[in-house]
Amino acid sequence: MSDGTIVENKSSEKTAKLIYILYLVGIVLGITGIIGVIMAYVYRGDAPVWLRSHYDFQIRTFWIGALYIFVGGLLSAFLIGYLLLLFWLVWLAVRCAKGLKALEEQQAPPNAASWIF
Repeated sequence: MSDGTIVENKSSEKTAKLIYILYLVGIVLGITGIIGVIMAYVYRGDAPVWLRSHYDFQIRTFWIGALYIFVGGLLSAFLIGYLLLLFWLVWLAVRCAKGLKALEEQQAPPNAASWIF
């Protein structure tokens, strides 16, 4: 019975890793970020606590990032929006890198509730 749980957890870890990758690919393609957040919502319920924190982190990353993009898009008429969009790009890359590192160490992501990094 524990072997099935280990396989299921490994599968969930791979899914969480795939979501981080989808977010990074979403910088170029856009739609993959939406696919990633849907997957995070679907897989969050069955995951162990430490892995659930990754799914929560990914969901927060998506929605906070969507807010940054929205505000940056509005402010781009005043040129400051482009700086906000550049910040979003760096912010997303750093959050995904930190999440992937914590996932490899099988730990919860650091500062999961933070709006920054």
